[in-house]
Amino acid sequence: MSADLGFLTVRAARIVQLLLLLQTRGRLTAAQLAEQLEVSVRTVYRDVDALHAAGVPLYGEAGHAGGYRLVDGYRTRLTGLTENEADSLFLTGLPGPARELGLGAEVAAAWLKLTASLPPELRDRATRIQQRFHLDAPSWYAEPDDTPALAAAADAVWRERRIHVQYHRWRAPTEVTRTLDPYGLVLKAGRWYLVAAGTRISTYRVAQIRELTVLDEAFRRPAGFDLAAFWQTYLDDFDARRHVGTATVRISPGLRETLVDAVEPAIHRAVEETASAPDADGWVTATVPIEKMAHAHRLFLGFGADVEVLAPAELRDRITTSVTALARTYSPG
Repeated sequence: MSADLGFLTVRAARIVQLLLLLQTRGRLTAAQLAEQLEVSVRTVYRDVDALHAAGVPLYGEAGHAGGYRLVDGYRTRLTGLTENEADSLFLTGLPGPARELGLGAEVAAAWLKLTASLPPELRDRATRIQQRFHLDAPSWYAEPDDTPALAAAADAVWRERRIHVQYHRWRAPTEVTRTLDPYGLVLKAGRWYLVAAGTRISTYRVAQIRELTVLDEAFRRPAGFDLAAFWQTYLDDFDARRHVGTATVRISPGLRETLVDAVEPAIHRAVEETASAPDADGWVTATVPIEKMAHAHRLFLGFGADVEVLAPAELRDRITTSVTALARTYSPG
């Protein structure tokens, strides 16, 4: 009996989710619903029949532009929030970034309304969550970005208006002007980035925008553009571009145990994937990605005697020279 109840609970939750998807997104095909719900198309058909039987004004249209949709104006008050889902709403870390976007008051008001609409038991849990957990996204040892252009950039993104920017970049010429179609904003480790299209889609750090003018000219956002997917591709390409070579290193057993906290994920992952069997003293040999020679020099020198660079020869020679100089500086007398 309990297994049957569990099945019914799962199905009820899925049907509620299907209804909310149609309510928020409009027309969706059976295949699209199946993908979102992670079920088969046949299961979607059965769930749609169940909604029909319950009197929900849902109908389907055939053809290329067809799909399921709710009768215009139909809304459900049913949210289906579970305890964990209600809790997660108060762990999104939105207030700080929203304040930077000029939406702090609106988000605070929305959270107040949401809290007030929750049943008493979920409202109490939400209060406890806020009292016990605080999310601080920016990383340590970094000054917060000064982003005077952020609010205007967000307005242009939202209203789909072209912008004209004066931008400071690291390579020459350092000061450039661009007319851009702003597709979206991304907050990464406390820093805001603008994804925009000029001659191609590029990423701009908002703190480096010296001036931004929102133009009266509208642009059409590409229908298939996925901001999250673009950002992930950008991160992958960035890693591929900055890791220009590899180094072969020996690592002490003590450092290997703490490596996950001492270096970037790519190096830690490479050590775990390529490490040899430990030698008699517990040291392992691994091949790791490196950036420019100067960066690798500083990185491995910082690990002191817990790392020995075997190759490339240029990197080993640089570290040898530095160690020799340090020994001379700190030698007594």
